[in-house]
Amino acid sequence: MNEDVVIIGAGQAAAQLAASLRQGGFAGAICMIGDEPYLPYQRPPLSKKFLSDGGTPESLALRAESFWRDHDVRLMLGATVGEVDPRQCRLALRDGREIGYGTLVFATGTRARALPLPGIDLANVFSLRKIEDVRRLRPALDNARRIAIVGGGYIGLEVAAAMRAEGRDVTVLETESRVMKRVTGAEVAAFFDRQHRGRGVDIRLGARLLAIEEKPGALAVHASSTEAFAVDVVLIATGARANDELAAAAGLACADGILVDELTRASLPRVYAIGDCARFPSRRYGRRLRLECVQNAIDQAKAAAAAIRGEGEPYDPVPWFWSDQYDLKFQIAGIMDDHDSAELKGDPASAQFSVEYRRGGRLIAVDAVNSARAYMMGRRRIGEETSAEPAERSPG
Repeated sequence: MNEDVVIIGAGQAAAQLAASLRQGGFAGAICMIGDEPYLPYQRPPLSKKFLSDGGTPESLALRAESFWRDHDVRLMLGATVGEVDPRQCRLALRDGREIGYGTLVFATGTRARALPLPGIDLANVFSLRKIEDVRRLRPALDNARRIAIVGGGYIGLEVAAAMRAEGRDVTVLETESRVMKRVTGAEVAAFFDRQHRGRGVDIRLGARLLAIEEKPGALAVHASSTEAFAVDVVLIATGARANDELAAAAGLACADGILVDELTRASLPRVYAIGDCARFPSRRYGRRLRLECVQNAIDQAKAAAAAIRGEGEPYDPVPWFWSDQYDLKFQIAGIMDDHDSAELKGDPASAQFSVEYRRGGRLIAVDAVNSARAYMMGRRRIGEETSAEPAERSPG
């Protein structure tokens, strides 16, 4: 079997790539291979509405099955790629089938970061990255009163908000000195810390998980800088790592993600990478970025589709992210790493404010809480003010 474009992965980036190829007039064969048995679906609701309200996998689907059929996109779901041979332009599935390709695109996403600690594999210890994770977690939560969440980032705090809305006791363990330290500044972190504590969440900072022990009717959580405590369910929300092992084994350059150039091309001919698994050169921020967000999955997929059609332009976005916690809409434009000044706009006590981050006088990021205008205006200004140093031409 030979396909013109084969996409490894069936998430947001893969789905957008296939749709954009067809919308751009690409007439060749397209095959999308996903290791889950579900149609391409959106993941952000997994830690929000889907976790709280339930629903069917179809409610998360990005497109109906008829869309893929009508656009002649072959879906191979519940299939896992075991090996890629770029010299022969072929890949092998673990069930023994082989597929040839003209162009190969890695859209393999990420997986939950593993913690090699005692008790991490106990029955009521979970991570949250896929539909099946929610399907296992939700029944356990329904029978739980006490929840421990390991990690005070987006997912951890979103789940904490959902659990408090259900009246459950929540303890958050965060190794850093503040929540969301990797993605926001001190002012915004302090605001969300107060919001969660004010709603009854027990946040323990500087607390590193050491072990989980099974006790009669409970789990005992052992962490540094805090006493052991008993819970019914533990959720591990300590971030994700790129699924780049398959690419590395095939000889592609990787470094916590598959290295690509500004046209999303990987280090071997006829191979591309997009979405959460790809690390691309950003002229705006002067370094390579690997972004885990819907915006990047969609926009980088569009850029790859154009490049495959021979119409590519350098991909260098102003990243944007969002998080819903309680009645708070947290929107981020840009990346605040390496800022040298931060300016608060508005009053955090009103739960409607923003913070602008600058480097060398130029706006590089904006955090906005319940302030859509500050977010939109900031995003536009970041695009105007960020520098555009010469981009790398080689992903190696």
